[in-house]
Amino acid sequence: MKSIKTIIILLSCVLLTQCKEEKDLNFILSSDQVGKLNKNTLARDLELIYAEDSLVMDTVKLNFGSGASKIKVFEKGGAHLLTLTPNSDSIPTVQNVKVNDPRYITDDGININSTFKDIKDHYQIKKIITSLNNVVILLKNNDIYFTIDKTELPASLRYKANTDIEAVQIPDTAKIKYMMIGWD
Repeated sequence: MKSIKTIIILLSCVLLTQCKEEKDLNFILSSDQVGKLNKNTLARDLELIYAEDSLVMDTVKLNFGSGASKIKVFEKGGAHLLTLTPNSDSIPTVQNVKVNDPRYITDDGININSTFKDIKDHYQIKKIITSLNNVVILLKNNDIYFTIDKTELPASLRYKANTDIEAVQIPDTAKIKYMMIGWD
């Protein structure tokens, strides 16, 4: 009787260790994939891909035949998931993806609610570009990039548009304003 209990306990332990929490593939985020999209997704297939969700397109541009400039993807419940920008090729694909929902998360646990410290702890920074209101963080060997609002920076760096900003000058607590993926 004791051996049967031992076997049951051992089998239960093995089964529990084998069970992993499965990732929701609809919210996977990598350099090559954003949920249901990948680098080769055609703009014309978006209505099929997001048949259960809602797409909002710039109808003025569509009426003039030049394609949508931005396509917003909303979940059935109304949550804004993504903003997509197709390229202007003869057969347009998705060129840029702006992540609007924190459920999209990288394998390293980075999402739009992460901080600059999270970024620098998990990625190598290739370049930091300064604009009038923002700082853009480009990563080495990755198509994901981040924008941080200059209001997150020390006052001495906020008001100079042409100042080169280095990673050590950005506070660890700086919040991500935009998380984007750019595909060529």
